Amino acid sequence: MPILSDAESETGIPKCFSNEPPSETMEEIEHTCPQPRLTLTAPAPFADETSCQCQAPHEKLTVAQARLGTPVDRPVRVYADGIFDLFHSGHARALMQAKTLFPNSYLLVGVCSDDLTHKFKGFTVMNEEERYEALRHCRYVDEVIRDAPWTLTPEFLEKHKIDFVAHDDIPYSSAGSDDVYKHIKEAGMFVPTQRTEGISTSDIITRIVRDYDVYARRNLQRGYTAKELNVSFINEKKYRFQNQVDKMKEKVKNVEERSKEFVNRVEEKSHDLIQKWEEKSREFIGNFLELFGPDGAWKQMFQERSSRMLQALSPKQSPMNSPTRSRSSSRSPSPTFSWLPNKTSPPSSPKAASASISSMSEGDEDEK
Repeated sequence: MPILSDAESETGIPKCFSNEPPSETMEEIEHTCPQPRLTLTAPAPFADETSCQCQAPHEKLTVAQARLGTPVDRPVRVYADGIFDLFHSGHARALMQAKTLFPNSYLLVGVCSDDLTHKFKGFTVMNEEERYEALRHCRYVDEVIRDAPWTLTPEFLEKHKIDFVAHDDIPYSSAGSDDVYKHIKEAGMFVPTQRTEGISTSDIITRIVRDYDVYARRNLQRGYTAKELNVSFINEKKYRFQNQVDKMKEKVKNVEERSKEFVNRVEEKSHDLIQKWEEKSREFIGNFLELFGPDGAWKQMFQERSSRMLQALSPKQSPMNSPTRSRSSSRSPSPTFSWLPNKTSPPSSPKAASASISSMSEGDEDEK
């Protein structure tokens, strides 16, 4: 490490370095710091597996220098710590911000142990091993530090060659301090990140506690025992009964939905049938009127047939100048039949009778 000047913070973190040039031996040493992960096919390593053994001096950087890409021969080592219980999108976004603070960053993430967390913050849902593994599989993390300290010490910062500490800017009061990052801020090593509103571990736990009965019934239905869920015998029976009631409600709901669908289909089909019936009715009425209306074809046909029948039943009269007509008109209205025998004077002989019959036949021919 470079030679420090007398100006140091009260916590022992150096505020600046002396202007004394380093020795030739230190100048010749190259940086062997681990590089950021270039592949995501494997989880991030633990710090004790790939600790920084670089012997080259790590000069103190300012935020402005780091953002310009200085130094060029090693990545800027950024540290972020936390509990990371029930690892969620808010945690991932905070780590993404820490990773992208500088052009070439190496992100170290410290995870506190169960003992420290239960002592200073409270009980966790996930144990420390589960929380370590959750961090290892985050794409922004280059290295995970297990059993991280609750308050950062100069020895810890020097051991891991940390350049900057990333955390949200809200004062974090804990372990008898108003802000556990106060000395880091005073040393110029603090870089703030933004919290994600609406998501946190406390919010998730609050949702579970608020809907405890729902989740207890859910897990009972999925095969968990009442003993595993720490549920009493009475509550277990109550939850199982509620599950049965919910199943019945679901069945009734499904039947109602199917009934509605059936009714809708029937209504659609009935509407189509009514529309087709109306169209056919209009067509039938139109055809009927064309046949039997005032000017229909049936009337004309009936009139023609009627006239033909009348003509057949009443033949046409003879012309006025026909000889039959003139002869019949010249006759007297009451013709006398000379052929009729005279009752007072019967024929005296057979010859006279035959003569009268012949005269009668001649009269008939004249009438014809």
